[in-house]
Amino acid sequence: MPSTPIPLSEPIPVKRRVVFVVGSGRSGTSTMSGALRTLGMHVPQPEVVADETNPKGFGEPQWVVDFHDELLTRCNVQVSDARPAAWFEAGKLSAFEPLRGRLHRWLEEQFVEGGPELVVKDPRLAWFLGLWRSAALRCDAAPAYVTMLRPVTEVVGSKQKYYAAKAGEVQRTAAWVNMMLHTERSTRGSARRFVRYDDMLKDWTIPVFGLGQAFDLDAVKSATANDIRRVHQFIDPSLRRVQLTWDDIEVPARLREIAEETWQHLDRLADDDGDTPDVHDRLDELRAAYAEMYDEAEAIAQSTALAARREGQAQAPAAGAPARLADKVPHGVRAMVPAGARRGLRKALGKER
Repeated sequence: MPSTPIPLSEPIPVKRRVVFVVGSGRSGTSTMSGALRTLGMHVPQPEVVADETNPKGFGEPQWVVDFHDELLTRCNVQVSDARPAAWFEAGKLSAFEPLRGRLHRWLEEQFVEGGPELVVKDPRLAWFLGLWRSAALRCDAAPAYVTMLRPVTEVVGSKQKYYAAKAGEVQRTAAWVNMMLHTERSTRGSARRFVRYDDMLKDWTIPVFGLGQAFDLDAVKSATANDIRRVHQFIDPSLRRVQLTWDDIEVPARLREIAEETWQHLDRLADDDGDTPDVHDRLDELRAAYAEMYDEAEAIAQSTALAARREGQAQAPAAGAPARLADKVPHGVRAMVPAGARRGLRKALGKER
């Protein structure tokens, strides 16, 4: 009798992982992304080009930056937005299926081209975590989040030094509080770790190999001696060039209190067994306190906001109204035309004035 064929076992699917590096810019997110990339995880290409503000590279995909810039423009939110309501505006895009499908297709391409373990980093990422989580799950990938922690005074000081002075210390401090509190809340309940930038610079192997175990990252767990040596060469402790305290930053007392306590409780999350319900409860209270303070500030500054709106409306031409030819003529030239002639021209054109 012919032998019964032995059934072939089904191929074991390759597990997919995507690590999202989140947190405020200038917090060491580039250091973390670069370390994971050096150990063998894939950063989608091309990357944002290094510059004087980040000479070791940003470790972030250019496509992701462009995509986020487009979304921020759509929802009228800026990267460092201090408004609690901005989270609602940005979150609405997560339910827009064309965007969900577009991101899913791009992410699937990255797994096909770059392998089963990706790292995605961009300071804008926190605004759209729901969108990214959906894309990861549709790619059958397990999402995980690592939030980088650096004292708020150092973050604000670094931004003041290296970025254009589009915002002051008060706005940047408020934006840090808004970003970090909502990022913590958005990642709660997911696979996540919090890493101090200072710990990365002292001995990166402890937090990074901790991530490898927590997130089951093959690239990290199987790192060779050469891989480790290259990360040692990549991480430069001297790049922590800004170390400020509250004595160096002028912000309102209440904002300073909320920011400092937010930092203290976020810092506890980086401890072993520090990600506890007690800390979560206090962070929830701080988030509510910040929103209340922001509402009060908006109410006080309402006259300023209304005046700015009126000024903008007065300066902007009416929608759809063609610019008058006379408006294109310099005032000095118009003044050379005799008054009688100007009145005749206005009458001929049907203009009252």
